[in-house]
Amino acid sequence: MPTDESCLVDTDGSATTVRLTGVLDRAGLGAVRDALLARLWQRPGPLRVDLSGVRFADPEARNGLDEVRRAVADWPAGELLLDRPDAPAAHPPTTPPEVLDADLPPVSEAARRARALVADGCVRWGRPELAEPACIAITEMVTNVVVHAGTPMTLRLAPRGSALHLAVRDHSTGRPAYTGPAALDAVGGRGLLLIETVSRRWGSTPLPDGKVVWCVLYAEDEAVFRN
Repeated sequence: MPTDESCLVDTDGSATTVRLTGVLDRAGLGAVRDALLARLWQRPGPLRVDLSGVRFADPEARNGLDEVRRAVADWPAGELLLDRPDAPAAHPPTTPPEVLDADLPPVSEAARRARALVADGCVRWGRPELAEPACIAITEMVTNVVVHAGTPMTLRLAPRGSALHLAVRDHSTGRPAYTGPAALDAVGGRGLLLIETVSRRWGSTPLPDGKVVWCVLYAEDEAVFRN
């Protein structure tokens, strides 16, 4: 698919490899970034980017691809592999990633459905100790969409090592911002604090038509907390 007159992103949405061709400069970086992020969310699993046919007009353009790679590193089953001409090729693993996802409407019932999916994933992947904190996190993530975004959403979760990765994708460009604990007499405002408390890290990634809010929980963190 064309992103601008200088650089092309060649992908059909189902392949595990995309190819960049042409000249990538700062002006075209945003469109390339958007195309890669959209593809990475559309199809979970490692995505290999062949850079043998692209010329970088400046270091910032090259660094921009590294920023995309870091942005999706904590998505469920998200991984961007950059094959550079001056480095050994990075080949995606052949084993399909384990992923659960669900499309949910922006209604209060969505939180209950999300908790059920997360609890099922924790049992399926042998991480029962993460069921409670993960359900707390996903409840707040989904409720934020219902209350603030008001758009349909997609919930996705996947294991990686001892960690559980959760994400909710909505269609609002407003991004969550944690500004510290809410006042004792405040109504609401504690959702992000709860996510901050139960997960090791969390964040949001802007997309052209919305965002992905994600968090990562580790089994060993929960074991330490319970002991």
